Amino acid sequence: MTQTTPPDPPGRTAAVIPAAGRGVRLGPGAPKALRALNGTPMLVHAVRAMARARAVSLVVVVAPPEDAAVAEVRALCADVTSGADVVVVAGGDTRQESVARGLAALPADVDVVLVHDAARPLVPVDTVEAVAAAVRAGAPAVVPALPLADTVKQIAAAPPGDPEPVVATPDRSLLRAVQTPQGFDRAVLAAAHEKITVAGDGATDDAGMVERLGEPVVLIPGHEEAFKVTRPLDLVLAEAVLARRRESGGF
Repeated sequence: MTQTTPPDPPGRTAAVIPAAGRGVRLGPGAPKALRALNGTPMLVHAVRAMARARAVSLVVVVAPPEDAAVAEVRALCADVTSGADVVVVAGGDTRQESVARGLAALPADVDVVLVHDAARPLVPVDTVEAVAAAVRAGAPAVVPALPLADTVKQIAAAPPGDPEPVVATPDRSLLRAVQTPQGFDRAVLAAAHEKITVAGDGATDDAGMVERLGEPVVLIPGHEEAFKVTRPLDLVLAEAVLARRRESGGF
């Protein structure tokens, strides 16, 4: 009788949340990820969104590198109750460095990685699940995205304060506004962080690093509530979304 070797069990999916930036466009005060949204730091909302997804078994939060900041983030994340484990590690000077540190903290059995912005605290769980499923289905890199509502102009460089000359108007139907979480085969994302170095402030888009590596990146539908909280008006909109969720019985 021929014996067959059972297949290897599937690996785990983890989410990495870089939260070491200060977010100066929101104005002075605490780092952006720690700004309160309905009385709870945005970071905690983002961690809960990842941890609620059935596909995610581990969330790695990358905190500002100072010891006091790491301790504060650990204390905040201790209140997150879900089926996923939550680990906090110290970040680097750039987002790229922070994501790399989050990757380094993952155990060996994680083979799918979701990278999520702490400043997108309201991403629906269904979007998280859809990104993870698309990677599991074989895509090396998956990004949720939405069509653009506004016309976009390409400009030439101009001195600060001068009018900016328009050089082109791209076809809006071929453009998309990308969101997070971005999902990756772990080996592909690790290779991108190992081989692609972006000067200055580092890479702000992990899928862009994978593109430069020559690997395919695919888009799936994003969600309007996965918007990025960047300016004070975004906080007002986020509060309104949370109020509507409470009224409808959502989280």
